[in-house]
Parts: sequence; C-alpha cells; structure tokens
Amino acid sequence: MSLRTEYEFTLPRGYVDSGGRVHRHGTMRLATARDELEPLRHPTITGPDDPRLTVLILARVVTKLGDVPMITSNEIEELFAADLAFLQDFYGVINFGTQEEYEALLAAQAGAAPVAGSGGDGGSSAAPIPAGDAEPGGPEAVDDQPGTPQGGPVPMRARVEEIPRRAD
Repeated sequence: MSLRTEYEFTLPRGYVDSGGRVHRHGTMRLATARDELEPLRHPTITGPDDPRLTVLILARVVTKLGDVPMITSNEIEELFAADLAFLQDFYGVINFGTQEEYEALLAAQAGAAPVAGSGGDGGSSAAPIPAGDAEPGGPEAVDDQPGTPQGGPVPMRARVEEIPRRAD
C-alpha cells in the first residue's frame, strides 16, 4: 500500500489569470514540516497568527492550477475569498482529517451548484469572463457558500484546529 500525497480539487469560482481565463481544477500535495516552518522565516511574516502565512503555505502546496505555469503567492493572493476559504478547508482535511472527512468534503462540493460567474463547465476556460462576473462582492457574490463562514475566511491555523485529529 502506498501513501497518497497529491489530491485534486475544483475551486468554487476559479483563478482568473491576466488573460481573463478561469482556472478551477488543481492539485494540492500533502504539507511537510518544512512547508509550515519556512514561511515563518519570511521577512514579511510577523508570527504564527499572521494572515499572510496562509498564502505562503498554500503557494508551497498547490502544485497545479489549470494551465498556470507556476503557482506563487501572487496567484494565491488573487484568488476570490470563496476559493481561498475552500483551499484552507481542503488543506486541513487532506493534512489532518480522516478519509471520511475528505470524502464528505468532496461530496459537499459535488452537491453544490457552481458559483455564479464561475464559467459553469467546471474546467479551465479559454474564453475571458465578463468583467462584472469577475468582481468580488458583486451581485453574484454569495455569503453562504460551503467553506466560507459569514464575515470572511478564518485563518488556516484556526481552521486546522477545528478538525479533529485521529488517535493513532
């Protein structure tokens, strides 16, 4: 039996690149201790509660996002809030959750309708999206999307602590 280290995901809205293309499908790998420690040494990080820490960690573990050639903190910073919250939840489940929690997250995502303005086909779209559909907080914004608590995303550390850990 081998250890699964990479997991595919689909963002609720999707990353909009500079050409206006939407990228929703991606891959995240399991985090290592280094993935959580190195960002703490970054000169802009003030401590373990710094909200930017989430961005730096996700930039290290998201290995693929549509056709985007390289995932950096810039791409993570440009995600819509619903997508950032989803990736925080996904990170917590694949790194600290159980198989049942992972399957529940996938089932919840499969049962949810695509977020308005996300392209609808679920894949990377070569067609630019209309400007009004790409604006955060526009009329299509929905506050009760799965993984998006009222009032905005919760820092990753708080989300991770909410996930029960298995006793091995």
